[in-house]
Amino acid sequence: MGRMPTDPPATLAGWLRTRSDEQLSALLAARPDVARPAPSDIVALASRLAVPVSVDRALDELDAATLQVLDVVLLAPTDGLPPEELVAALPDVPEDVLTAALDTLTTRALLWGDDVLHAPDPVRRAVRHPAGLGRRAVDLRVQLPADLPAAVGELSPEERAVLERLAGERPVGHLPDTPNGGSTPARRLLHRGLLARIDALNVELPRELGLLLRGDRPFGPPRLPPEPPSVARDPKTLDRQAAGAALESVGRIAELLTLLEEEPAGLLRSGGIGVRDQKRLARSLHVPEPEAAWLLELAHAAGLLDVGGPHRDEWLPTRAYDIWREQDLPDRWAVLAGGWLTSVRLPSLVGQRDAAGKAVNPLSPDLVRHTAPAIRRSALTVLAESPAGTGLSPDDLVALLRWRTPRRADRLAPVPGMLAEAARLGLLVGGVLSTAGRGLLASGEDGAADGMRGLLPDPVDHVLAQPDLSLIAPGPLVSELADTLAVVADVESSGGATVFRVSDGSVRRALDSGWSASDLHDFFARASRTPVPQALDYLIDDVARQHGRLRVGSIESYVRSDDHGLLSQVLNDKRTAAAELRRLAPGVLVSGLGADEVLSVLRDAGYAPAGENPGGAVLTHPPGRPRAAGRRPGSEPSPVARPLTPAEREATVREMRAGDAALSARRSEPVRQIPGVTTAGTLELLSRAVREGTPVWLGYVDAQGSGSQRVVQPVSLVGGFLQGYDERRGENRTFAVHRITSVALVEEDQEPATPA
Repeated sequence: MGRMPTDPPATLAGWLRTRSDEQLSALLAARPDVARPAPSDIVALASRLAVPVSVDRALDELDAATLQVLDVVLLAPTDGLPPEELVAALPDVPEDVLTAALDTLTTRALLWGDDVLHAPDPVRRAVRHPAGLGRRAVDLRVQLPADLPAAVGELSPEERAVLERLAGERPVGHLPDTPNGGSTPARRLLHRGLLARIDALNVELPRELGLLLRGDRPFGPPRLPPEPPSVARDPKTLDRQAAGAALESVGRIAELLTLLEEEPAGLLRSGGIGVRDQKRLARSLHVPEPEAAWLLELAHAAGLLDVGGPHRDEWLPTRAYDIWREQDLPDRWAVLAGGWLTSVRLPSLVGQRDAAGKAVNPLSPDLVRHTAPAIRRSALTVLAESPAGTGLSPDDLVALLRWRTPRRADRLAPVPGMLAEAARLGLLVGGVLSTAGRGLLASGEDGAADGMRGLLPDPVDHVLAQPDLSLIAPGPLVSELADTLAVVADVESSGGATVFRVSDGSVRRALDSGWSASDLHDFFARASRTPVPQALDYLIDDVARQHGRLRVGSIESYVRSDDHGLLSQVLNDKRTAAAELRRLAPGVLVSGLGADEVLSVLRDAGYAPAGENPGGAVLTHPPGRPRAAGRRPGSEPSPVARPLTPAEREATVREMRAGDAALSARRSEPVRQIPGVTTAGTLELLSRAVREGTPVWLGYVDAQGSGSQRVVQPVSLVGGFLQGYDERRGENRTFAVHRITSVALVEEDQEPATPA
């Protein structure tokens, strides 16, 4: 534990030393990006907290009320604001909201101090327009009128309207074009010095003018959390409807992947799948093309569909699909739901026009948005906070998300599309999360599967044959029966009960696959719980009589020679039996083995064959199409590092305390005093020098190990680097803090001493 100082700490690092172990642990939990690797001491922690990326990430997680409290501190006329003045600044904000916001800001070290609240410089730079106000006139290099209220009072209504609009939430506006040099209200305001030009097209309203126009509400209206009305549904009915959507999704994905297993879709040169293949799949599945695109994206997100084939130019089911199809229905659905939740793709963008005006194809790289998983989880998490059976409408949910993360409001456009996708999957119904949806958020795919168990029907091992040559599956089929029906029949409609149709084409397809007429009769007799209609038996026999009257075969390799006697010798040689040769015609032997294997057998037998390119004259059986690799079902990408556990945070705090004690011990060792110079802690003095504009003596070791001393006029201290004007070299330089060996302030009334 750090010793409480008698005087208030002067820097963020000094304040962090006064925090308890529990408070430091809470800081590491709230900002996990600064915890890995473990900071060596408090100074290192303070340096990481100042990194701009970390500051932006922490600010992005704050709600509107917390940001408004931060704005009050940032807009204080002095560097620091007593906490009690927050109540006077925001009189319409409840005290509990103020307390919670202040606790959030100090826990995350976005504000520091006890008696006086300070905002670190990186936070000030990250909040460009606090409370929606512009920069000060002096920073904009604008000379405002001496009597500002009188100048505003003289404005025309049009000019006043421009100022009122800029005094709202955004102080930056676009300067309209003026044909023929005409005058506009904005240009007249610019001429009067009431607006500042920031570039050729944009102007900014000075902060002083914005505060004047806002009157007694300088920080705007209170940003209290919205309280939208809830949507209620019966939990049992809700889960049954969710189960219906889940069953539909699993069945459609299985049909889609079966089609792609038989005839893969081509990979476009620009990525994705072509319009022709999309139309083919939609037609075969009897769904609209947007629905086929959604199914393709869902299968890809779940790791069941990926690029593969001999030349990696086809969309194929992955090896994971073979495992998935053997799982029970709740687990199969959980793989789809988990893949969707963690996917970095936005299926809702399919069909929209890109910058070149071209429609975006399914599975295209243009659909990748790395913020998608966080947006999906945040939206569903808000719904999960409502009691079971209640939720929010899409518009109310988006409004609440805008309040919770206003700095990320521009990323919320995909939320309505995401909610529609979640409804298709069965994660929510009418804006209310299902039990399985809550399980997915709480426990991942295992929780999702547990929430769906008992709601999905058990697979059936039979169908009902009808006189019109249709087969009705009264539920999801076991995988073996489903695979067989995919060969001998076509899906006519799917849903809770799938309807298959037996036709000339499907029977011919089965015969082509090696089935015989008797095999088909036996299969339908076993699989159907109803008597097999006579029309089906007649259909099988009629197609079988016509099948095979023409024969088309395939060979892997051939052996030819003009010496017919040599070929007869090779054919009758026992040593070549392993080549499986047979005579096709005079001078030609064929084999079912590949050319390399036949060559090897003949050479081992003492012959001297030569390979020959068939040149397309002989048809060969295409090699088996390999599965796409894909990823394991249920595996989730890890875009961010795992947060520290409570035990790990406790150990990190102990290590920082020990490192800080060792650093203090080194600083307390005797050092050579420089006349006119006072010594103190490195980071504290540097921060103070930056705030006060005081020059400092630096002892510095460069990358080559050469030490030197110099007088530096500091400008900023960010991310472990000091930027300042080096008086010895007469130039601006950047110094790494970890290479600074000593630091001391130069008193204003004394000249810098020449270093020894």
